Amino acid sequence: MKKLNLPDPYLEIRTREGKRYLFDPVRKKEVRLTPEEWVRQHFIRYLADHLGYPVSWMQVEKEFTWNGLVLRSDILVLAPDGRPRMIVECKAPEVKLDGAVFEQIARYNLRYHVPYLVVTNGMTHYCCEMDYDKGTYRFLDRIPSYKEVREDASS
Repeated sequence: MKKLNLPDPYLEIRTREGKRYLFDPVRKKEVRLTPEEWVRQHFIRYLADHLGYPVSWMQVEKEFTWNGLVLRSDILVLAPDGRPRMIVECKAPEVKLDGAVFEQIARYNLRYHVPYLVVTNGMTHYCCEMDYDKGTYRFLDRIPSYKEVREDASS
């Protein structure tokens, strides 16, 4: 798999019947290794190991229905009170992060109404902070730590 623009995490990778799998600490099971899963697992480890996000407060491929469509958010981060705080949309490294990707995460946010949206392909990462009172958003120059996201939840 391609080297990403994220710190190298420890990932448990196994091969069975010619297919590669890795252990997902959020779902607590082995999942098929695909380019998008490679990015997702790197980003989960980045959030947990470098920014203090508890794995226990993450949900992966959280399914929900919106306007009759079944959708899945790649990574949903919750605060200790259970409220959603961040959605992360992961794409394979070769996928361009264009308007369609941002529209996808914006659709997901119609359901969750989170303060932070992150889009990554493992090479480039974008984070937006939403301001619902003003109906605006701003791009941040970094991903906020869990402490910042959690403290923001108490206000």
